[in-house]
Amino acid sequence: MNWFRVLLSLTVFWFAALPAAAETVLSKFLPEISADTLVPGADGFGAPREDVAVAPVLKGGETIGWAFVTSDFVGTTGYSGKPIHTMVAVDKDARITGVQLVKHSEPIVLIGIPDSKMKEMAAGYVGLDLVEEAESGGTAHDVDIISGATVTVMVIDDSIVRSGLKVARALGLGGLKPEEKASGPVYELNPEATAPQGWMEMEGDGTLRRLSLDAGQVNGAFAALADQRAAERPLTVPDETTFIEMQTALVSVPAIGKAILGDAEYANLAAWLEPGEHAIVIVGRGLYSFKGSGYVRGGIFDRIVLIQGDISVRFRDRMHKRLVAVAADGAPVFAETDIFKIPADAGFDPTQPFRIQLLVQREVGPIEKLFTTFDLGYQLPQSYLRPVAVAPVAEPSAAEGIAGQEESAAQAELWKKIWRGSKTEIAVLGAMLFVLTAIFFFQTWATRNARAFFWFRIAYLSVTLVFLGWYANAQLSVVNLMALFGALVSGFSWQAFLLDPLTFILWFSVAAALLFWGRGAYCGWLCPFGALQELMNRAAKALHIPQWTLPWGLHERLWPLKYMIFLGLFGVSLMSIEQAEHLAEVEPFKTAIVLKFVRAWPFVAYAAALLIAGLFVERFYCRYLCPLGAALAIPARLRMFDWLKRYHECGHPCQTCANECPVQAIHPTGEINPNECVNCLHCQLLYQSTTKCPVVIRKAKRRDSVAASPARDLGHHPNSPKPQASS
Repeated sequence: MNWFRVLLSLTVFWFAALPAAAETVLSKFLPEISADTLVPGADGFGAPREDVAVAPVLKGGETIGWAFVTSDFVGTTGYSGKPIHTMVAVDKDARITGVQLVKHSEPIVLIGIPDSKMKEMAAGYVGLDLVEEAESGGTAHDVDIISGATVTVMVIDDSIVRSGLKVARALGLGGLKPEEKASGPVYELNPEATAPQGWMEMEGDGTLRRLSLDAGQVNGAFAALADQRAAERPLTVPDETTFIEMQTALVSVPAIGKAILGDAEYANLAAWLEPGEHAIVIVGRGLYSFKGSGYVRGGIFDRIVLIQGDISVRFRDRMHKRLVAVAADGAPVFAETDIFKIPADAGFDPTQPFRIQLLVQREVGPIEKLFTTFDLGYQLPQSYLRPVAVAPVAEPSAAEGIAGQEESAAQAELWKKIWRGSKTEIAVLGAMLFVLTAIFFFQTWATRNARAFFWFRIAYLSVTLVFLGWYANAQLSVVNLMALFGALVSGFSWQAFLLDPLTFILWFSVAAALLFWGRGAYCGWLCPFGALQELMNRAAKALHIPQWTLPWGLHERLWPLKYMIFLGLFGVSLMSIEQAEHLAEVEPFKTAIVLKFVRAWPFVAYAAALLIAGLFVERFYCRYLCPLGAALAIPARLRMFDWLKRYHECGHPCQTCANECPVQAIHPTGEINPNECVNCLHCQLLYQSTTKCPVVIRKAKRRDSVAASPARDLGHHPNSPKPQASS
């Protein structure tokens, strides 16, 4: 029953509820941190405030800043399913002066990433201007991604920036104001509003807003940059030459949309927009294009971004439509006329001001560019709005804190951002899963040509190793299962597992495959380390390196080792998940796949030893040591179908499949052990082989004998009675 519960936990993964709110942690960690390790020169902390979970950072008795822990303000959890507690110090100007990672449960950081890299990453936030982040919607800085820890770094970045903005606003640092509920009238769009029909009239009343830059203004902006290389390459046209004239309007407002687009085009726009979505029109002319060409290559318009408060919207190709013509009377001729959609989940409020930030670039070297920005501000004129009565809203209690809708939306936006940025990887993985499913369903046809199937398998395993493993780091691990179990015990969070799209999809596909084909669908085809072992063994065979076949008795007694390892890790995880994650280094996956052997020599030596053993004994690690394979084999006993075809003669007397099985998963009596089978389909190649399978050979000989019999030559059926001899 214990193993059945493990399978149930995999199923519960898809239906569990969201976690409760995170708890305050500043008072817990403050005594453990020395002030000067957080902020150089500081000599202590003051008493934490009662209204905000912050503590003053002191130097000579004077407050030089404020310290806080990110998990007191945001509830974003890491891949482990638990918060990453980061202590941050911010000064009176809303600049970050210190960052220290105080506690986390991220497996990749615990055992895969050097501590020096994490410290270097954290130090990169010192000097971050939260005022600029507030103005840019959190996009004024670049995220320093560490290879192999993308999810963890993005969670840390999201937590630092969002919690920092909340603290700066709560304390009024850098001139930032606390977010307060509006005390004046609240507005909504007025469906009865009308718009002027002429272009000039719409410019006059603010329906259209303009940004106009000439060459002289742009040259001056680049000359003001600290890097003087931009000033050395000015535009050579006259200063009064139009660099760009760009105008915008909120065309999802019916009156504005009909006036600028015309009735027919507005009807098309209304059909394109989903409930809650909005749209702007941007038109432009001059030397510079606001669209650029980046969206053609990468699906994103990298020169413009819509910013409203703390939110920012970057437009992608699927959020864009070209406008053939402007319908408004007196409209100038523009080189670019485009409509951009604002998603419903962006948090955009059409009644509030926003701005379009234009990124202008200048080449200063063969492959190097410098950038500056200009803003086109927009506020919907009052004539398109009407006041609405707002019912009083009860103030949320302190206990509700970060469990509110705003925090849930912010967490959801983080994993959605990661998924949007992984579209290519998701598409490739989806194609791989589709092809593999087709191979399993039509395995008789797929294995008809042994040579073609051999090269197909080599190509598939190569994609698994290079793309899933070394490129995408989508290597499943027994650590994932322990993190899942820990999350189920302590409070499940969808957010934690959605942060890694490929791992999420792989675990979903593995759960489905266990019911159909057992563990072999993953272990034999989608495991990057398994692919590495098999490809190296193939190369060893090509180089005539001797292959060792262990005696059946010894081989059978070595099988249980991986189950013992898994049970040991699972037992330790019940007492200490952190200790279990350290012991899970029995898996060489992080060394060989995630970190690509760039690691301390003991880890590299261990992984190399396993791979060298695999040169002589195919998939040595998979057979005898892999705890993940053992964990998947246990629920795989419940698989509903038996796809591998066998003859009655298999095992008695024929031993061809048993002798040729790459992982010795076929018992001498002919049965296939589903716990050890990796679904390589080699036995299905032999099942149809006209040169190796005795049953197929015997059937072929019988057909040839029947075809060549004298009875057939005489036109008699072989089973027809012989003619009676006359007396």
